[in-house]
Amino acid sequence: MPTLDIVNMKNEKVGSMDLDAAVFATEINYPLVHQVIKAQLANRRQGTADTKTKSEVRGGGRKPFKQKGTGNARQGSSRSPLMPGGGANFGPTPRSYEQATPKEMMRGALRSALSDRVKAKRFLIVDEFKLAGAKTKPFAELLAKNFKLEKVLIVDDKNENLELSGRNIPKVRVLRSEGLNVYDIVRHEWIVMTKKAIASATARLS
Repeated sequence: MPTLDIVNMKNEKVGSMDLDAAVFATEINYPLVHQVIKAQLANRRQGTADTKTKSEVRGGGRKPFKQKGTGNARQGSSRSPLMPGGGANFGPTPRSYEQATPKEMMRGALRSALSDRVKAKRFLIVDEFKLAGAKTKPFAELLAKNFKLEKVLIVDDKNENLELSGRNIPKVRVLRSEGLNVYDIVRHEWIVMTKKAIASATARLS
């Protein structure tokens, strides 16, 4: 069972916390993490790419030139895929890229991703983010001065001041506990979670 320090917003130690080994110290399953990230990114695709076939391109009703005597291959339409301005052969059409992923696979990948950050010592516990207002500049200065972290994922329960303050800072992403996902954990070097967020994640994944 890993034990980590708890710090305040000034990065001063204010206590410690025992993390659930079943969530934060499991064996890391890299193929599972990869599979879940692929599914997560596939599910974000709109699938709206579309090309017109020969029958959908405007025009091409009459035969472009006579059947014989020109020396060219015979053509029945100027909108054939063989002609300039013609339709596309086997081009993309609107489709769904969605991949169904079982819930237990999602939970297993989350446990692996969180355990990897704890093992790499890139996991920080903050008691709470209590901000006076939704101001980006003071919050960015607080992160740079007190924590000196880049590419950081911050996870908390509902905290509108935190969400509004952090949404325009480059390389910083703020998520609510229920929005914690594998892709955002992997693409950020550090993960910072509040005590409430850890309790929520433990209840969700244990």
